[in-house]
Amino acid sequence: MAFDRKCLAKKRVGRYVGRVKARLWIVWVLLLAVASATAEVRLGCEVLVAGGFKELRGKRVALITNQTGVNREGRRTADVLRSAKDVKLMALMAPEHGLDGKTPAGKEFPDSRDPRTGLPVFSLYGPGPTRQPTRAMLKGLDAVVYDVQDIGCRSYTFISTLGQAMDACGAAGVEFVVLDRPNPLGGVRVEGPMLERPFRSFVSRWNVPYVYGLTCGELARMINGERWITNRCRLTVVPMQGWRRTMTWRDTGLPWVPTSPNVPLAESPLYLVATGLLGEIGTVSTGLGSAFPFQCIAAPWLDAEKTCQRLGNYRLAGVKFTPVSFTPDRGAFKGQHVSGARMRFYEPARAPLVALNFYAFETARQLGRRDLFAEAVRQGRSFTMFDKVCGTDTIRQALEAGRPASSIVAAWRSGEEAFRQKRAPYLLYR
Repeated sequence: MAFDRKCLAKKRVGRYVGRVKARLWIVWVLLLAVASATAEVRLGCEVLVAGGFKELRGKRVALITNQTGVNREGRRTADVLRSAKDVKLMALMAPEHGLDGKTPAGKEFPDSRDPRTGLPVFSLYGPGPTRQPTRAMLKGLDAVVYDVQDIGCRSYTFISTLGQAMDACGAAGVEFVVLDRPNPLGGVRVEGPMLERPFRSFVSRWNVPYVYGLTCGELARMINGERWITNRCRLTVVPMQGWRRTMTWRDTGLPWVPTSPNVPLAESPLYLVATGLLGEIGTVSTGLGSAFPFQCIAAPWLDAEKTCQRLGNYRLAGVKFTPVSFTPDRGAFKGQHVSGARMRFYEPARAPLVALNFYAFETARQLGRRDLFAEAVRQGRSFTMFDKVCGTDTIRQALEAGRPASSIVAAWRSGEEAFRQKRAPYLLYR
C-alpha cells in the first residue's frame, strides 16, 4: 500500500510538472509572437545608414526618388545622401507624379531643380519617346540609387521606371542600387491576370500578375534574373530588417506617405487594386472625386441597400459593404448624386482584391440591368487603357460575353501558381 501511495504521488507530481511546462511553453510562444509582431521594420534607407553607407562609399550617385523616399522620421533620403561624408550625390531623378508627388496621373513634367539641395531633378516622366535615364543623365556616375515606395500593383508606373532605369544603367555600365521598402499589400498575395506580350506598356511592363507580392528589391532581382530588360545591370539591393511577407502596411508600424494624389492613406493601395480595373471602364463611380477614392461602387441608377446586399451575398473574405451616397466632383458622374456600396477591409490579408473588381461589375450590371460596355461606347470611351491595365483583352471579351465573375477569377489561377514558383529564387524575405 505504501508503495502504491508513493507511485500515485509521483504520478501526481509528474502531471503537475507537465502542466506547468505546457503552460510555460504556451507563454513562451505567445511572448515570441508578440515580440515578432512588434519588431521594428527598418527600411533599406535606414539599413544603409546603419551600415555606414558601405554600398555607396566613395561613389558618385544619382537618386531616383520622390516624396516617399524618407525614413521613419520623415527625413528625405536625398538629404541623408547629400550630407553623407563619403557619398557624392550628383542629381535627383523623379518618376510619375514628380519629386513632390503632386503632379496628376499621366501628366508629364519637365526637368527642374530641388530647392533644398540645389541639385538638378531629371524627369523620368517627361516629354519624349523614352521614360528612363539618358546617357547624358548617367554620364560621370558610378551608381544610381532607387528609393521609391511602391504599392504592389503592376499598373502603378513606379515599377516600370524601376526596370527601365536598370536597363539604362546596364547599357551605360552604371551600378543600380535599390533601397528596399515594404509591399503595402504584403508579400504573400499573388492575384490577377498575367501580362500578354501584345499588351505590354508603361502601365503593364513586366510579366507578373496584376498583384505580384514582391518588394521593389525582389522585383528588381527578378527583372534582372529573368532578362526582362535588354541590358542586365550590376544590381545591389539593400534589404530591410524586420519585414515579413505576411505584413500589410498596417502591420509595419511605419508612417504612410501618400504615393500619389489618389493614394492618400495606408489602406489606399488595397482599394486601388479592388476597384482600379473597374474604374477604367468608366460607367460606375469608384469614389474618385469624393472623400472615398477607390472605395466605392456607385451610380445614379444603383440602390445602396440592394448593392450592399448583392455584394454581401458573394461572401468574400475580409471585406464588408456599407451604403454610401455622394456627389463626385469629376468623372462620368461629375455633379450627379450617386449611391451604392462602400467597401471596408477588416482583414485585408484575406480579401480577394483583384476579384472584387469583377464581382462589383457583375453586381452593377445585374442590378442596373444595363450593358456597361455599351454605355461606355455611347459615352465615347475607349477600352484601350482597360486592356493595357489588365494586360490582356480576354477579360474584356469575357465581360462583354456575360461570363460570371467567378469563372473569370478562376481562369487566373494557373498563371498565379506558375508565377509563385518562378519568383521563388528572387525572394529576400521568407
